Amino acid sequence: MPALLLTVFVDLIGFGIVLPLQPFYAQAFGASPGTVTLVAASYTAAQFAFAPVWGRVSDRIGRKPVLLATSFGACLAYVWLVHTDTLEGLFLARAFGGIMAGNIGVAHAYVADVVPADRRAGAMGRVGAAAGLGFVVGPAIGGLLAGPDPLKPDFASPFLFAAGIAALAFLLTAILLRESAGSGQRARARASASGRVWHRVREAGIAPLLLLVFSSPFVFAGIETVFALWSEARFGWGPTRNGYMYTYMGAVAVLVQGVAVGPIARRAGERYTVAAGMGMTMTGCLILPAAGGTAGIMAGLGLIVAGVSVCGPSLSSLISQRARAHERGTLMGISQSSAGLGRILGPALSGSIFAGLGQDWPFLLGAAVMCAAAALAIGLALRDRAS
Repeated sequence: MPALLLTVFVDLIGFGIVLPLQPFYAQAFGASPGTVTLVAASYTAAQFAFAPVWGRVSDRIGRKPVLLATSFGACLAYVWLVHTDTLEGLFLARAFGGIMAGNIGVAHAYVADVVPADRRAGAMGRVGAAAGLGFVVGPAIGGLLAGPDPLKPDFASPFLFAAGIAALAFLLTAILLRESAGSGQRARARASASGRVWHRVREAGIAPLLLLVFSSPFVFAGIETVFALWSEARFGWGPTRNGYMYTYMGAVAVLVQGVAVGPIARRAGERYTVAAGMGMTMTGCLILPAAGGTAGIMAGLGLIVAGVSVCGPSLSSLISQRARAHERGTLMGISQSSAGLGRILGPALSGSIFAGLGQDWPFLLGAAVMCAAAALAIGLALRDRAS
């Protein structure tokens, strides 16, 4: 586990470096607000498509080879960003990066391989905390390397730094990480039919959980993508200020996932923890449109991130508990694809709403979706308790 957490931490630094710069980089190629969100959607669309593929491959050949391949590919994706000179090239570079980012389900399957079920939510939370800690460091580095001027930022330096970070993740994985999927487990995966997994999704009652997995990233990714545009339009913030705010979001995620998720899930149960997280996210979405300054923004974003941070590990734990050992990678990949679908549709829809209806409407849409998701989570919890 420590080696996996270190690898995830380093890997997410690179992602965090690029995120706050992406809207400004796309605008440098003449992209409209709607097109900016589509660039983000291209990344998540590729991630959505390849997460089950990487999961299935990791079931068959092992977790470590997949993590090595995707870390190396991420390095190439960041170098590609530096050398692209067209909007089409930017779309392709981000899509390739999304393919490599489809490995997060493999990391979760690794956790499920080595951690008992009763401690799995906390362990999933620590993986999220490692990612969040990388997200704390990454945006700050990206904002500082890009500079404070929103009109003439330096994009090459942050992207090359991210490539170096991805190369470091590759080396850490090669040296420190041990394989978690045993030879017998891999042999059963190679012998099993792929269609059987979809039968298990229906048979084990995983489908409603996948809907909840979808809803939280749908809301958060939409807000995350338009936030830099919103803060620039409303408060005149540039890359550095937005980088600090993304760093704050990462810090909240680290605190909640690293410290709070395990004890909360053990005391309240994963299902009620999910419902509480949805309610927190809904409240944060309602606070942001009324925010008059930094304090209000931090309060709204803090609740949104805290809610998302308790939902993700709890849902991953619930799904992993219903998966057999030789199908964990595939099912965790499908779970990440559900989250990826949310990250595709959320930015695309929020960008269109931002441009067509107004600055605050993405947040109001998020509140409505979270209200419905919380009701579903409570209903599932009550049904399971009654049965």
